[in-house]
Amino acid sequence: MSVADEAEEQHPTLALDDTVHQRVRLGILAIAREADRVEFGFLKEQLGATDGNLSRHLKVLEESGLVAVAKGYVGRRPRTWITLTPHGAEALDRELRALRALVRRLDAAGPGHAPE
Repeated sequence: MSVADEAEEQHPTLALDDTVHQRVRLGILAIAREADRVEFGFLKEQLGATDGNLSRHLKVLEESGLVAVAKGYVGRRPRTWITLTPHGAEALDRELRALRALVRRLDAAGPGHAPE
């Protein structure tokens, strides 16, 4: 690929979605993809997040239509479950395609120059 071709091709980072790409939110979507639904406490543990931090990220994802949040009880204990919506699955797929394109581009470019 010539330099002119590269200049006209959109850089893969432009396809990254700021809502999805944030580390905790990407983790939520990835974990939710692995199960029918995931419990708040499990996400908190897996992602090393605080209650407040995880709640804020879930709110962003829920408001964007990427996850659905359901509250209920197991016995007398309140629980919150998160499920990936079809829109969330599509957004995660787009993000993964953009990341794969970036990796392919960097692999094709070869190793960078190390500073002396």
